[in-house]
Amino acid sequence: MKAALLSGGFGKRLKPLTESIPKPLLEVEGKPIIVWQIEWLKKHGIDEIIVCVGYLREKIIEALGSGHKFGVRLGYSVEDEPLGTGGALKNAEHLLKSDKVFLAVNGDILTTINPLKLVEKIDKNVACMALTKLPSPYGIIELDEATGLVKRFEEKPRLPNYINAGVYAFSSKIFDYLPSTGDMEKITFPRLVENKTLSAVVYENDDWISIDSHKDLEEAKRVVQKLR
Repeated sequence: MKAALLSGGFGKRLKPLTESIPKPLLEVEGKPIIVWQIEWLKKHGIDEIIVCVGYLREKIIEALGSGHKFGVRLGYSVEDEPLGTGGALKNAEHLLKSDKVFLAVNGDILTTINPLKLVEKIDKNVACMALTKLPSPYGIIELDEATGLVKRFEEKPRLPNYINAGVYAFSSKIFDYLPSTGDMEKITFPRLVENKTLSAVVYENDDWISIDSHKDLEEAKRVVQKLR
């Protein structure tokens, strides 16, 4: 089974770092984000990976090469212009469509979840997505409004709503739903929901972070400690 890494974005919110370094090559604890991802996939038995590249792609290809040094096989799908997440995956159709089921991962997430659970749960659906809960950036206080006394304090609890964790299992039918240009979150997933063919797996206790800011780069150190 293959996996696709969606690694073509500009990383605008991480400037000036990303003016000369593509976001996937930014380091966390001395190792590029994308290398952490490759090693995480390999731990789960995925050793054939398609990297969807766009911005500063030559630097990613030069750094990773064939994947031999990581014990995996890497192929590349190149975007000549920004295609969005859906378009990037559609652009890699010729490399993935022969697989009955494959994984896809956003190029800016680090996590300890087991992605193979998505494959187990996809059943006859077109897609299965990972869901998680984010920790609140703040502690919460429960107040007895009648007396004005604080009843309980909880430091950074997990928020009640589930979020898309950016890890997916797709059947080959997904290519019928992907746009040539555009984001699958906005175009593909609503169609799958309408057709009742998008399932999900909830990961309650795993670590997860999406690296979108300089602060996230620092906080990602907590996640990679669990990936070592």
